[in-house]
Order: sequence, then C-alpha cells, then structure tokens
Amino acid sequence: MDENERESEEQETTRKSGMAYVAGLSIFFSVLSFMGVGWLLDRWLGTSWLMLAGIVLGAVAGFYQFIRIISQIK
Repeated sequence: MDENERESEEQETTRKSGMAYVAGLSIFFSVLSFMGVGWLLDRWLGTSWLMLAGIVLGAVAGFYQFIRIISQIK
C-alpha cells in the first residue's frame, strides 16, 4: 500500500468517526433542547407535562437525525 492510499484510508476513517460522533451528539442535543423548551413552557403556562413531552419529541427528532446521519456512513 503506497503512501497516498494509506492517507486516503486514514482520511476516510476520520470522516466516518466524525459522522458517528455527530450522530450521537444529535440525540443528546435534540433531547436537551426540546426538554428545555418544554421546561420553559411549563414555567410560563403553569403546567407540569410539557417538559416530558419535550423529552419524548426530542428523542424522536434525535433518533431521526441519528438514523439519517448513520445511513450516510458507508
């Protein structure tokens, strides 16, 4: 294997690792942001269920993004 092939393979591995990292973070930040919006709405409206709804919606949105990003890794 020559130097160019090795460098190309390392770049591809780095790209795939970065995409996997972003996919994992997308779940975390989706849940966190939707939960935060739900919490703010709960405080503003005087309810107690919107934060839980935000967590569920954030998980759904995060997993959608996760699957979308992971499907691009080949």
